[in-house]
Amino acid sequence: MKNTLCSAGVALFFCASLTLVPSARLSAQVTEEEVETVEASAPLDDFTTGRHIIAERTPLKHAPVREADVLWEKRIWRVIDTREKMNLAFTAPQSPLFTILRDAVEQGGLKAYSSESDKFDIPLSQTDLKGVLHQVDTISVVNIETGEEETQVVSSDLNWEDVKRFRVKEVWWFDKNVGAMRQRILGVAPMIDVKDENGEFLYERPLFWVHYPSARAELARHQAIASDNVSAAITWEDLFEKRQFSSYITKESNVQDRRLQDYLAGVDLLMEGSRIKDELFNLEHDLWSW
Repeated sequence: MKNTLCSAGVALFFCASLTLVPSARLSAQVTEEEVETVEASAPLDDFTTGRHIIAERTPLKHAPVREADVLWEKRIWRVIDTREKMNLAFTAPQSPLFTILRDAVEQGGLKAYSSESDKFDIPLSQTDLKGVLHQVDTISVVNIETGEEETQVVSSDLNWEDVKRFRVKEVWWFDKNVGAMRQRILGVAPMIDVKDENGEFLYERPLFWVHYPSARAELARHQAIASDNVSAAITWEDLFEKRQFSSYITKESNVQDRRLQDYLAGVDLLMEGSRIKDELFNLEHDLWSW
């Protein structure tokens, strides 16, 4: 009886196997179109999908602000020094901020404004932009045939390593609707050093201004390398919105429209910037009435 059951079980097993084999073979078959699709696509440089699709991200819209709710307002200008440890993301070769802004304005996806005004009222044409982003230098070379020294005009492109600082314009206001101090960035400008014929530093100037609210969508599609933890990837828009950068204040809105360096220098300049920073944080508590 036992052997009969075993024989029946074995026969049932083989029958089931014969029944399932054609289905398995059919499911394993791949069409020629699927093979071409797999071969055309690049291999995944990761162990899971969907984590780093930054190019498809869109920023959240800022909440609207009623003019009647603005009890107090002040404009602040800051400088981000890329050589500080907290600002290493600005000099990461994989995704430097200047390269992102330069490519966006050259391709027409982002509007650039003249450095002569920080009110975004003088847009730059593509011709003007080329003059800003491409430096023209005059060098002396020796002609091999004649042995005489000749002058040549050489054009070179600005590199992201040439940008050591970024100027940031922002607005701070006390919103009585929420009873708190709030702030938003208005513009960002990459800055370069201007040197004399001997290579000595003269001053620094902004190349162009970018309207930050208009640039948020572009910045949200690029990753900022702000940490050694690859899993904690953020975008450039996240970095600015979360204020994950170090900076110092160079100007506040005032009657004379003066910068701090116009009447202060050295340690006094840094101390005045620190005083303005503390004043912004303390003002929120001072405006409360108990």
